[in-house]
Amino acid sequence: MATFASSSSLKQPLIIVSFVFATLTGLHSPANACFTSVFSFGDSIADTGNLLAISRSTGQLPTSAFPPNGRTFFHRPTGRRCDGRLIIDFLAEALGFPFLPPYYGSENGRSEQFGKGVNFAVAGATALNSSFLAKKGIPNHSTNNSLGDQVNSFKDLLPSLCSSSSELLRTSLIAMGEIGGNDYNHAFRAGKNFKEIRELVPLVVDIITSSINELIELGAVTLLVPGNFPIGCSTSYLTQFQGSDKDEYDPFGCLTWLNQFSEHHNDLLQKELGKLRIRHPGVNIVYADYYNPTMRLYRSPSQFGFKETLKVCCGSGGPYNFNASISCGSPSLKRSCDDPSSYISWDGIHYTEATYKLVATAVFEELMNCIRSLNGEECIPTQ
Repeated sequence: MATFASSSSLKQPLIIVSFVFATLTGLHSPANACFTSVFSFGDSIADTGNLLAISRSTGQLPTSAFPPNGRTFFHRPTGRRCDGRLIIDFLAEALGFPFLPPYYGSENGRSEQFGKGVNFAVAGATALNSSFLAKKGIPNHSTNNSLGDQVNSFKDLLPSLCSSSSELLRTSLIAMGEIGGNDYNHAFRAGKNFKEIRELVPLVVDIITSSINELIELGAVTLLVPGNFPIGCSTSYLTQFQGSDKDEYDPFGCLTWLNQFSEHHNDLLQKELGKLRIRHPGVNIVYADYYNPTMRLYRSPSQFGFKETLKVCCGSGGPYNFNASISCGSPSLKRSCDDPSSYISWDGIHYTEATYKLVATAVFEELMNCIRSLNGEECIPTQ
């Protein structure tokens, strides 16, 4: 169990995760101790530049292409909606891999460039395809990319990577998201009622598990499957539903009913993952808990150096320093707070590098604790 996984761990000292934290913050372990490659799917939580690459052909670059995005680590915009590294970046580093290159827009030299893995995640991507959502009156103005599209792109790429896809996937880590959050985000923004949005949950979870099953049939052996974040603490939702009854907020300022929605998604996802484990007993399906590690930061911010929990670092206006019509990196918003590491939220929807680092710490520990050995050897990165 990850050390950030429950509220009962709040009183435990930080030294408990010192080894994992050290690994994520600078100790590069030999990749072949665990995996030979990493493949990532998902949305903006994991997008390392795909939407930027896709948008170059249209001439309409996303705001993630402009400063102050990327200011903390890369010192330039990279297409990440963050001031620095994402969870997938920290996981790659901890396993001894370079940052995963984006798949889209990389037409030349793919087999060489993607030898250690590749990222298919696209900002704005959904689990359900855009045509299905559109029929329900849920538009996606960011991209028409879906999880199914990403899996198909992966299948198209496989023959150029190796002669035996099953051999490659047997020693690869597959990171399945986070995905599904945008299905709900787009529905809430479209003004759908809560009953309609809740009815999307089993459909989203089914797409995720069906995609996992498809990858397993291709030969995947180890899959990391994230749940949803506590969206009731998301500044964008707090702004959208500002003025809610005070009884709807928890002691930390988050909307309880929205967090319960996230918990519903996560509970159903874990239930279905349990069924997949029974169906595929030789496969490592690891649930990555994004919810509880993030909630721990809201509950005990000072323990982790955070001074602002709900206010946005890169934003403008209102009680939360957030305006939904002005995105971080837009012409009128190219400045951010002095110290992003003291903020949980980067732009009201995405988190700061400091937040992602702590969530990645918990996820990495969960991964190391849960996966079975590969080739009869322990999969434990060495310092």
